[in-house]
Amino acid sequence: MAAIDAQDDIREARRSIRLLLVDDETSVLSALRRLFRMQGYTTDQATGGAAGLELMAEQPFDLVISDMRMPEMDGATFLEAVRQQYPSTVRILLTGYADISSTVAAINRGEIHRYITKPWDDNDLLLVVDEALQRRALERQNAELQALTQSQNEDLQALNQSLEARVAARTAELEESNLKLEDNLLLLADTNRQLAKAHEEVQQNFTMAVTVFAGLLEMRQERVAGHARRVADLARRMGLRLGLDEKRLEEVHLAALLHDIGKIGFTDAMLAKPVSLYSADEQMSYGRHPLDGEAALMPLERLHGVALLIRQHHERVDGHGFPDGLADAEIALGAKIVAVASDYDGLLGGNLAEERYKPDAARKAIGDGIGTHYAAQVVAALDGALADIAAEELADVELTVADLRPGMQLSTDLLSPQGAILLPKGHRFNAQMVRKLADFVARANLPLVLRVLCKSIDAKSTGRPAPTKSSIAA
Repeated sequence: MAAIDAQDDIREARRSIRLLLVDDETSVLSALRRLFRMQGYTTDQATGGAAGLELMAEQPFDLVISDMRMPEMDGATFLEAVRQQYPSTVRILLTGYADISSTVAAINRGEIHRYITKPWDDNDLLLVVDEALQRRALERQNAELQALTQSQNEDLQALNQSLEARVAARTAELEESNLKLEDNLLLLADTNRQLAKAHEEVQQNFTMAVTVFAGLLEMRQERVAGHARRVADLARRMGLRLGLDEKRLEEVHLAALLHDIGKIGFTDAMLAKPVSLYSADEQMSYGRHPLDGEAALMPLERLHGVALLIRQHHERVDGHGFPDGLADAEIALGAKIVAVASDYDGLLGGNLAEERYKPDAARKAIGDGIGTHYAAQVVAALDGALADIAAEELADVELTVADLRPGMQLSTDLLSPQGAILLPKGHRFNAQMVRKLADFVARANLPLVLRVLCKSIDAKSTGRPAPTKSSIAA
């Protein structure tokens, strides 16, 4: 009964999603309309590209599915027009096996999300549409988060201006009279605390925005889900062991989160296989991604230092790296840190070589690169960071959502099966969030497992005696 109610809720939510189906064959349109209406979507149909554009001029659509071969205006031309006029609308192409060259044109000109070959499998098509709509929703959330960050930055600037005016007014009053000095000092201290708190919130929102964006980049490459966050955590730990100050630690952390941003233009085929299997042309594209990553961040003055680390994170200490062939002292320490952290996690995840390395084998491969690829002191920092992580893992436990209680605190990021961050490391649960997460898991049927700090599991949070590590494992 609960499953039926959940399906009804999903169909009800889909009623607000509008799909436009474009094909010159009425039988195909009928099949598509029947398939999507059974799932609760609202659909409109057009028998050609021109008719489709007329419908889109009258009302917005969330997603368009277009056939490739149509008279007067083919699918590539139609989807290119959709991209230019309605860039936020998701675009999917239906094509036959004989239309490969036309499909490539549609990918390049229409920037389509995916293409589906005819005849299609209904379940595959529904999964592609659902994933595309989820991705569109995430992009919208990211845009809203960026807008929120911008608004908070503006609020912070206004608060700064207000603070300056209030301090000036108080100073003038103190010059005239020393009365109420203590009250004025208390007011100033309170204002400073508010300013510090606002600045901290802006910084947290900015870091969260970068983390969400890094997760969006990985959604096209399921094999590396969570790679950016793992590399960022490892790089920050290494930076601490190497004595970096807070500013340089933050640059290393952000560079690690965004080190693969230059891969955003890679094809799905490139993202689906390890680097060791790249063709010569793909290797050339791979060699340019540090430059593309730097260029993507240069408009943001705050991230210029981060951009430099991204440019250099494939340089080698022996001078045989890319893109600039820098050697040892010419390479920023932060870039050396990101290189070791990224390659270690890449060996474990299988995105550098065909096989996934075990931790000991990955560590040995990194060690073998000392003096050629990596600096010895950075590899030593990796060893220390891995030891820290192992020790922390002994201080936390895995729980299901059913075992979650108010007061418990996450020891690692809580991720969806697709690698998207649901809740950040350090989040402390209250009763309301426990209920929301339980409802979310039930609706989405997700087998989520959480890692929480042992010290946050006590009699107060669980309503029973605090468990030991051994009792939880048992």
